[in-house]
Amino acid sequence: MAYFEVYGGYKLKGEIIPQGAKNEALQVICAVLLTSEKVTISNIPNIVDVNKLIELLADLGVKVEKTGHEEFTFQANNVNVDYLVSPEFKKKGGSLRGSMMIVGPMLARFGKAFMPKPGGDKIGRRRVDTHFLGFEALSAEFKYNNDDEIFEVHGNPLKGNYMLLDEASVTGTANIVMAASLAEGVTTIYNAACEPYLQQLCKMLNNMGAKITGIGSNLLTIEGVKSLKGTSHKLLPDMIEIGSFIGMAAVTQSEITIKNVNYDSLGIIPNTFKRLGIDIQRKGDDIFIPEQESYEIETFIDGSILTISDAIWPGFTPDLISIALVTATQARGNVLIHQKMFESRLFFVDKLIDMGAKIMLCDPHRAVVMGMDRKIQLKAIQMASPDIRAGVALLIAAMSAKGKNTIFNINQIDRGYQNIDARLNAIGAQIVRKA
Repeated sequence: MAYFEVYGGYKLKGEIIPQGAKNEALQVICAVLLTSEKVTISNIPNIVDVNKLIELLADLGVKVEKTGHEEFTFQANNVNVDYLVSPEFKKKGGSLRGSMMIVGPMLARFGKAFMPKPGGDKIGRRRVDTHFLGFEALSAEFKYNNDDEIFEVHGNPLKGNYMLLDEASVTGTANIVMAASLAEGVTTIYNAACEPYLQQLCKMLNNMGAKITGIGSNLLTIEGVKSLKGTSHKLLPDMIEIGSFIGMAAVTQSEITIKNVNYDSLGIIPNTFKRLGIDIQRKGDDIFIPEQESYEIETFIDGSILTISDAIWPGFTPDLISIALVTATQARGNVLIHQKMFESRLFFVDKLIDMGAKIMLCDPHRAVVMGMDRKIQLKAIQMASPDIRAGVALLIAAMSAKGKNTIFNINQIDRGYQNIDARLNAIGAQIVRKA
């Protein structure tokens, strides 16, 4: 099992380019199943979860060709629907949460889909009810085999409908939008997710011939069409990686420039880190973080402790809560971190406490961080990455700690961050990958 040896205390300096957006990739790559024509997607990150999904589509019969640096073409003109009931698909699909995104396209185009209970990060309950309630609203029939842990859904033809989602699920909205794009009649989705990645999917589908309006709002209207055509699409830069680099620069007292961030799609992310005291300077479409000797957490206007919590877009994304928390450990001042969506995502703080951070875990969802203002340097320990985002938070902590840190289970980090060790070493980090 691979692990990192991280030698802390080194400052970074230079430019870094964020990878293509992982969460967008998992959606738009599945959308190629909606057409028999060729689809070209660029800026695809070379990460485990995305590579597994591409391999899964190839096993399903999609013609996949790497046509350039981080660019692939896909053509789903000979899909083997029977593969979905094979033991091989159950094993591969069940190990990858992103595989859930094939259900909507398969249902829309072929009238049926099967899906094993998806895996992914162990960060608490991640229910899929929204997906299947939406499919049922489109006149599909759904059942779950509890013994085999298989979801099965049939719908031929799908029929447009009005629906009010029980939660603004990003993947749920994406799955329903893809299914509705080929349904008969008009579908209206209220309380739809409106994250930039969902907006990107809708724009891609419109370029393929779909008729989707309300993009960027929580009220989407989809007028079903009979077929979709091929297109070309470029992924946004990954806003989670951009936020991770912002926090990393602050914690390690580094001067870095994050290139080509598509700033206007970052929403509240820059301002949230500014409230932690980080000097974030926009230069065109780049972000410049100067070296800071110290940074101070704001308070609310009445002087009470600042709270940073996750929320549906345009609120602060839950994927950056772990990064905000570790960033606060070296700040001056206190902050309450409130992770609302997942009840196990804050449990990694025990490692930070072992390193000397001052954190009080109030319950599974809330932690108070008492910033040390760099008066006490974190100490090196051995630790394991529990999930993608906590893994990078621990990597950031290790990069500021004195001595040699060891991070095990780095396959979790590799699932979401492309060649992270090599890219950070290029600007001054000291990270050694061990087999």
